[in-house]
Amino acid sequence: MSPSHEESKHPKCQQEGSVVMAFFWQIALLLSLSAAMSVYADMKLDCMLDFVRLVWTESRSQADLSLFRLGNCYPTSFSAREALFNVDINDCNFRRMVTGDQLTYTNDLIYISSPDSRFLAFAHPVVCAFQRPIDWYPPIYEPVFNTFGLGDLVFHVGLMNDDFSGSAECTTFPLGSMIPIMASVAQGTHQPMLLLLEECVAAYTPALQPESSIYPIIANKGCLTDSMVSRSKFKPRQKSSEIRLSLQAFRFAPGEKVFIHCNLVAWDPNGLDDTKKACYYVKEHGWQLLDNVALSHICDCCESSCKSRRMRSIASGKHGILEKAVLGPIIITDVNS
Repeated sequence: MSPSHEESKHPKCQQEGSVVMAFFWQIALLLSLSAAMSVYADMKLDCMLDFVRLVWTESRSQADLSLFRLGNCYPTSFSAREALFNVDINDCNFRRMVTGDQLTYTNDLIYISSPDSRFLAFAHPVVCAFQRPIDWYPPIYEPVFNTFGLGDLVFHVGLMNDDFSGSAECTTFPLGSMIPIMASVAQGTHQPMLLLLEECVAAYTPALQPESSIYPIIANKGCLTDSMVSRSKFKPRQKSSEIRLSLQAFRFAPGEKVFIHCNLVAWDPNGLDDTKKACYYVKEHGWQLLDNVALSHICDCCESSCKSRRMRSIASGKHGILEKAVLGPIIITDVNS
């Protein structure tokens, strides 16, 4: 999870009187973009040594600015005209290069076109270059130990506070309140991956048994079935390697300890289909795909059967890998009982 930032905590690089000096903060469009593109759009890039602020302004009203990605990061916020990214420079798969006394970070701002869009997909280069401080050395790699690990991938699932800015302070939730849950995967040296929740159920015990009583939350390869009878929903992504779930506290063993068992899948971001997806039900609108509403037809199988196919290994250079995780215990209370 990317921490929230305030500009006051990240003073901008100054040309004089500062150890770090930004050589430039904005670059031209790729030659592959048409000349017309620069007429309709504008990018403003503000580089600090540990923080990047990028604003893409689009004058064409038909463009869906939620489809912009900075590396593997989703927009911090977006409107009909602007997509805003406030990100840590160590996130979003920025590439670092040291050449002589220059320290350069590069990335790509990508627009993912939907099938029914009149706008083609494109990429825009993002470059931040600094004078390397005399006492700067590459950070030493320190392995991350977290909830679940498999090879170079480290999975984590946890309860969050209401705005997902930090860990929850309490694990007891009144019936009908919202339970913020976030899962993430640290990708190490892997290419950017999309994290999905393939299946989640609640049970009384930290280990599932064939005879366990369960409450289904996510089923059918990524369908948030609980959203059909509640206010549960997936929240907009901040990064492709994270997924946020706002789960309405359900009636299941009131006052008793409950464990949530999930199958987490790290998947090729371009490999979404009816078996690799994150779908939730919106009243009066039907099923929606979290990552691209224009492709919500992928969710059509959520009330029937989404056929599975063999999981293929990242290690073999294929599409994805699955990891099991357990969250809890949590306690759901019923004030009326």
